[in-house]
Amino acid sequence: MKNADADADADGDAGTPADEPRATDLAFSADRDRGILTPSDREFLLGRKTDYTEHSKKQKRNRIRRRLRNAILDFTILFEHLEARDRETVFNPDDENREAYTRGITDMLAFLHLGTMGYHTPFKHMLATGVNRAEQELADSEYRMVTVDFNVDPVGRIDVDAVVDKLDSGAFDDLTDEELRAFVRLLGESDDFDATAVRSEMKAQMTAFLERVDAAAERRERRVEELND
Repeated sequence: MKNADADADADGDAGTPADEPRATDLAFSADRDRGILTPSDREFLLGRKTDYTEHSKKQKRNRIRRRLRNAILDFTILFEHLEARDRETVFNPDDENREAYTRGITDMLAFLHLGTMGYHTPFKHMLATGVNRAEQELADSEYRMVTVDFNVDPVGRIDVDAVVDKLDSGAFDDLTDEELRAFVRLLGESDDFDATAVRSEMKAQMTAFLERVDAAAERRERRVEELND
């Protein structure tokens, strides 16, 4: 009996239904070139192909896991031996696909954070070490050392009245990051919130806001020059 997945791992395998949701998203495109995942792997994980036996599903998952482990090991080679111009080209997508690549980078970090929970070396330590190694590469010196702060602080209950009072009084600097994130989330989920109306109004105000920001920057520069005279 021929394995349902035997020929599917070849580059270029497709088979996505024409009405597949999100087909225009680059990450979900059926005809995208092979990466860590083959086109067949993507079809399998996205549930687009269902003609697998339990045995072939197990084989497919095993192949994906092995490929992921080897991809992780490949990053040691990429970091140490890929030319800078090649790396820079990879991280300079065209404007049309910039959002998809940004999401991919974000999801890659999320995957690593989730996957290394319970790992013998904490994610925080690996992140700090990695950033330091990148900084040393940029400086071409092991004496380049930086401090990397990474904390996961859950957003808890906020005092909505207190946040509204701060907004009413213009005390924007008194708002904490936690209050801002929670308040924006609550606002977005409110039935009374009209994103279209807010977008139009804020766009109209943005020009005046930027003018005030630029004016403040100019005053600051003039003041620095006066102090240095």
